[in-house]
Amino acid sequence: GRHLLRRLLRRVRPELAALPIRTDPAGKPRLAGPPDLPGITVSHDGDRIAAAVCAHGDVGVDVQLPPAQLADSTVRRCLGRHAPVLAALPRAWRAREFAWVWTVQEACVKADGTGLAGRPWAIDVPPGAVSGRWGGFTWLSLRARSPVPLSCAFHAP
Repeated sequence: GRHLLRRLLRRVRPELAALPIRTDPAGKPRLAGPPDLPGITVSHDGDRIAAAVCAHGDVGVDVQLPPAQLADSTVRRCLGRHAPVLAALPRAWRAREFAWVWTVQEACVKADGTGLAGRPWAIDVPPGAVSGRWGGFTWLSLRARSPVPLSCAFHAP
């Protein structure tokens, strides 16, 4: 993941690519240096890796392969009032849509720097959504660009 992040930095901000990457007390990666440096994030699941850089603030990214097993209780917890929509889908579609929703939820709490302590399952994400807002963040599901569920959250300029 960090190798991909370094490649991305070399491409978009080459002057920052050699800076050390540190983790803050919550485990969020940050470039070592002044606080006005771009936000960075990394995610991986299986052999899939994602990285993001945000010039104007914190950023979160999440990539998630659809789960092989998906309990009804997990769907209810993460989708809340939207759970019946997923319950009506065939099993493979249900797992895929769940993964899309989860990537948004996880990207948001990564951007916020709270991780699981931020209760990602409490973030309201309608199935099929491609964008929205949570807290001070804008989120995007990259459904039109990625065959694997992949979402990011960032401070809009």
